[in-house]
Amino acid sequence: MSPESFSRRRVLRTAAGAVAGMVLNGNAVGQNSAPAGLAAGGRPLPARLKLSLAGYSFRKELDTPGKPGAMSLFDLADLCARLDLDAIEPTSYYFLRTDDEWLYRLKSHIFRLGLEISGTPINTNFALPSGEERDAQLAHCRAWVDIAAKLGSPTIRVFAGRPPQAGTREEMFKQVVDGLIRSCEYAGSRGIFLAIENHGYLTETADDLLRIVEAVRSPWLGVNLDSGNFHEAPYESFARVAPHAIVCQVKAEVRLGGDRREPTDYRRIVSILRETGYRGYLALEYEGPDPAVNVPIEVCKLQEAVRTL
Repeated sequence: MSPESFSRRRVLRTAAGAVAGMVLNGNAVGQNSAPAGLAAGGRPLPARLKLSLAGYSFRKELDTPGKPGAMSLFDLADLCARLDLDAIEPTSYYFLRTDDEWLYRLKSHIFRLGLEISGTPINTNFALPSGEERDAQLAHCRAWVDIAAKLGSPTIRVFAGRPPQAGTREEMFKQVVDGLIRSCEYAGSRGIFLAIENHGYLTETADDLLRIVEAVRSPWLGVNLDSGNFHEAPYESFARVAPHAIVCQVKAEVRLGGDRREPTDYRRIVSILRETGYRGYLALEYEGPDPAVNVPIEVCKLQEAVRTL
């Protein structure tokens, strides 16, 4: 063994020993972390948050398929870099094109800016009866899995959906679970995770959302946890689901029941994720007015919360 190799191994062993000692002494962050936050051997890893910006924040300005807008995903990537973010969340609704030449040009642009892709949200409706419309939804999900693989995006955000006609929640639950199982089989074959969002029907509460995840029981399904989509007890619900999150979104406001809203306590959101041992992306999804002015303000608040906790 060369002296150089010995030196490298010694450094690695020393560092590993120091981390193990911290864990045994109870000083490591994220001791209640989910399996995704565990090192080999089951030891907790310190929580790690990487900040991103959702394309939906500029939904009125961005391109839509085949129709240029005032802003492109290339422009959004430039903004993410200027705001010193770690990643970009390119929502599927704002892809001008999806041919290989355009996709790889976008991928190159994002990479050269030193950014990552935190995930690619799409719109799905798995709560449909068997037939052509349901088949089209499953094909739509597969197509975006392929796009995500080309871009190097780790996750696809999906919705449970909503039935177009009367049906019991239990019937729709079975349809959604079946659609997710079938979609996860394909996504897993391409190395892409599906992340179901707490977004309305069948996912209104933490328990509703986790019931779906537990029924699907796929290693390729996790949660796209959105801080603004629980209609009451937002922080408690967020904490309940956080161990199952594989990507997170944070809004500038939370709902308190009925029509009541208040500004999101970013420090509380960050604290929950750190206590859970979450290691992944936290994307700002801004829904208020004048994003050109207000998104940078909200990003600064979020960065401060991450930096000081």
